[in-house]
This record gives sequence, C-alpha cells and structure tokens, in this order.
Amino acid sequence: MSRTFCALIIAVFLASCGGGGPSNAPRQLDNACAILKERPKYYKAFRKTERRWGVPMHVQMATIHQESKFIADARTPYRYVIGVIPMGRQSSAYGYSQALDATWDEYLREAGRRFAKRDKIDDAADFMGWYMTKSRTKNGIPLHDAQNQYLAYHEGNTGFARRTYNSKPWLIEVARKVQMRADMYERQIEGCRLRRW
Repeated sequence: MSRTFCALIIAVFLASCGGGGPSNAPRQLDNACAILKERPKYYKAFRKTERRWGVPMHVQMATIHQESKFIADARTPYRYVIGVIPMGRQSSAYGYSQALDATWDEYLREAGRRFAKRDKIDDAADFMGWYMTKSRTKNGIPLHDAQNQYLAYHEGNTGFARRTYNSKPWLIEVARKVQMRADMYERQIEGCRLRRW
C-alpha cells in the first residue's frame, strides 16, 4: 500500500474514534425533563454518577449547563493580540464539564479511568462526581449545595478554602444562578421521574 493510502486509513480511523456526543445543545435547556427525554444517554450518565459519587442529578445538570450549555466539544474563546491575531484559547477547558487539562489528568489517574474523554457525557458526569466529592472531603461542601460546589469547581478547592471568590462579585452571582437552576431542575425531575423513558 502507498503511504498516502495508509495515512488516509489512519486519519479515517482516528476521526471515527473522536467525539463522544452531539456538538449542539438540547433544545429546551430550561426543562430538565425535556433534556433527559431528548438525550436518554444523559439520564443514564447522571444516574450512574449519582449512584457512584452521591452527587444529585440536578446539581450535575446545573453545573454542566453553566459550564458548556450541554455542548460536548465546548471550548473557551480565543485570545487575540491587537484584536485580530489569535494567540490560543483562554484556557485548556474542554467538553461538557470544561475540565482543565491538568485536573482531567489527575482525575484519569485517581479514578482509574484511563480512556475517559471530556466530550462523552458519562465520563464528564463521572469527573464532576469525583471533583465534587473531593470538594466535600477538602472543604466540607455538601453534595447538594450547588452554589458552593460551583464556587469550588470554578476556583479550585484551594481557592475556595482561601475564599478567592469574595473578590469576584460576578462569580458569586453566577454561583447563585447555578443554585437557582439546580433547584428548578430538581423540582422538574421530581415531576418527570414517574414517567418511563
């Protein structure tokens, strides 16, 4: 076989191993039941994480909504010099959970999930469960406390312990909105759990 043909086969193979989820958001982001019906894999992933780590489904969903709006391959925007020359992304955050490279690598090692991918909902949800459980252990944040869990998620557990969020009123407001969305999702999920999917 020619080198070009071999390279083409390898490229096709690698492309088929890529993305784990749809790159578009669910249609009704303000309706937990509609999200879970439209994307049944989400429901399975969130329930599995809830069973493994104890993080409630509505807390996972509200955090993912804030981080990526449920877009599998979400990335941070580019930085520009002089408004036109791209200088790379604002951070290495990627996927549903917007996990940073270093934090994701730590998760892969500690949770024993070598082949997990940030653009797969089950892996992203499991990462979130792992991280929030660490926040409970390190900072005593209850797993159902979406607001403080989000602050620790955004600032890191060391930053949360130092209360770095106090100098960021915008972040405190975002965390409050995450809590409000988690409460809304919780009420909605209670109403739709009776239906069979």
